Amino acid sequence: MTRLSGKVALITGGGTGIGRAIAVAFAREGANVALAGRRMEKLKEVAREVKKQGGEAKAIECDVTRARDAERAVRETAKQFGKLDVLVNNAGILSVATVDGISEAEWDQVMTVNVKGPFLLSRAALKEFRKAGGGAIVNIGSVLGLVAMKDRAAYCASKGGVTLLTKAMALDHAHENVRVNCICPAIVETELVRGLFDSGEQGQALRKARLTTIPLGRFGKPVDVAELAVFLASEESSWLTGAAIPLDGGLTAY
Repeated sequence: MTRLSGKVALITGGGTGIGRAIAVAFAREGANVALAGRRMEKLKEVAREVKKQGGEAKAIECDVTRARDAERAVRETAKQFGKLDVLVNNAGILSVATVDGISEAEWDQVMTVNVKGPFLLSRAALKEFRKAGGGAIVNIGSVLGLVAMKDRAAYCASKGGVTLLTKAMALDHAHENVRVNCICPAIVETELVRGLFDSGEQGQALRKARLTTIPLGRFGKPVDVAELAVFLASEESSWLTGAAIPLDGGLTAY
């Protein structure tokens, strides 16, 4: 029997990168998956990939910063598959700036997507979890929600918010058999991250410098995050809640 057999999961930011890898891994382990995001064509591509592997998937257009969209995504997932067992709050954006180099509008956008998004989706999902007798929330935070880095003021603040939101929700809803955990990856090779390092000499020098901060000597891969997400969504982690788990190649071991 597969590890997520019979479970239904809603994954935000499910069309690319980490979200896509989680969707594929969940489907491989027997879950039905709903993919939420703003780019429907990307979501549909992943849904087709899941279906080719014999899984069931539904693409849902959703802006995670809008309560109405969050509630509709949860509602459509439950309507399609009969219930909701797992929510993966993966959608997020990066900001490279100090506090005196970021505009107020960008600061607000980072906080809205990275913190308000998980709040809205989690609040909506709780209604379905109660019907099902429990559930699991997997937040995709960041190692920068545990430690800081230069030129990431808004991003660090937002991911720190995700870390503590995880712990607060875990305490608030443990009595309802709802578990809430947070994966805190260091830099992961996604489309978003590849854009940080151009192919020129300076870009490659920056990439090499970042690699030197990671004891295992490589950046993460989306599948690394996906495999941990499978564990946190499964019954294997039934006594684990309120955890913020570094997935960082050893970066925070210094």
